[in-house]
Amino acid sequence: MKPATAAAFSLLSAAAVRQRCHRMLGFGLDGALRHFDVELERLDAAADLSIACTRRAYPLLDVPLHSRWRHFMVDGEDRWANLDKASAWRDTAERARAAFDLAIVSVLLDAGADSRWRYRDAATGKSFGRSEGLALASLEMFAAGGFSQDALRPLRVDASALKGLSAPALGQYFQVPPANPLPTLAGRLRLLQRLGEVVANNADVFARADAPRPGGLFDYLVAGGDSASIAAPSILAEILRQLGSIWPGRLALAGVPLGDCWRHPALVTDDSTSELVPLHKLSQWLAYSLIEPLQAAGLLVTDIDGLTGLAEYRNGGLLIDAGVLVLREEAAAKIAHRVDATLVVEWRALTVALLDRLAETIRQRLGLDAATLPLGKVLQGGTWAAGRAAAASRREDGAPPLTVISDGTVF
Repeated sequence: MKPATAAAFSLLSAAAVRQRCHRMLGFGLDGALRHFDVELERLDAAADLSIACTRRAYPLLDVPLHSRWRHFMVDGEDRWANLDKASAWRDTAERARAAFDLAIVSVLLDAGADSRWRYRDAATGKSFGRSEGLALASLEMFAAGGFSQDALRPLRVDASALKGLSAPALGQYFQVPPANPLPTLAGRLRLLQRLGEVVANNADVFARADAPRPGGLFDYLVAGGDSASIAAPSILAEILRQLGSIWPGRLALAGVPLGDCWRHPALVTDDSTSELVPLHKLSQWLAYSLIEPLQAAGLLVTDIDGLTGLAEYRNGGLLIDAGVLVLREEAAAKIAHRVDATLVVEWRALTVALLDRLAETIRQRLGLDAATLPLGKVLQGGTWAAGRAAAASRREDGAPPLTVISDGTVF
């Protein structure tokens, strides 16, 4: 492998995310960043908010992992569990493929919706916005066979169906008439179509036991190593390698797509990866969401804390609203920023590094260790909910403290 290619692949890992984000935090603590100051003494305030949310939602501190599966719960009813129980799976592998199918498309559709869009749940009559609404819409589309080419087998996602997916079909399931706009619907559609193309063109990965489908990644992961266990960072590495080319208009190095990776002038290295900051938010969200289907199939998933916190606007918003991150120019909060702007890269990288420190503070305050309360549970308990609560208490529309212009494939 050529040095530039090896350097590119080195960025496709959780370890690279953590290492470079902590370097960014070091610059912040030295007062050397352009856009943010870091006030570590305010971590206690962020911890207070997170612990309050955790205790409210999980009084016994029996916190599950942060994953897409949490968003399929409505009024205590687990919609995915209902589908699962009603299905006559041929074996655990078929069930796992279906769960992978659902998780992959649902996570890719999860790049945020603004406060205008709502999803009305037919079963309860309630309406849901943002992540919960997007999750329920994707689950309903999956349950109705909206991603399947076989009317007799609706609970699957076929590459051919993804490639042929249309904007009207996606808009129908996501309830998008003119009065209920979903930003960047076209970007989400293109992402799913690209997913279909990549899956169809890589049968050795996605069609080992069935027609090409995203859920074929399950068979690939199981065949790739110890059949009894898999490390969470390995799940992420394969997601990044196998699905990296679905992301539109992103950086590449030596022909290797880098996904959610951006430039920041502070991150200087002595190789071709200089100034590159990998974050891999949606891919890590997906890695967290594939853990439970793997566990249900009997695999031991190890090193879950090898994944990082998620560089997204709820976790990052918590840190700004709690005063841990302070904008050097207050006017920056009043304008919208491109996702590749130095300010946004800085904010997201600092978020990842500070979540590690915040997790330590929360564990100490609760008297728990990393084995009992891993980072994935801190996020769920936790920082994501606290970020939403902080936003709701400070801004009428519950929006994050910074506005990011996204194409529907990052936030």
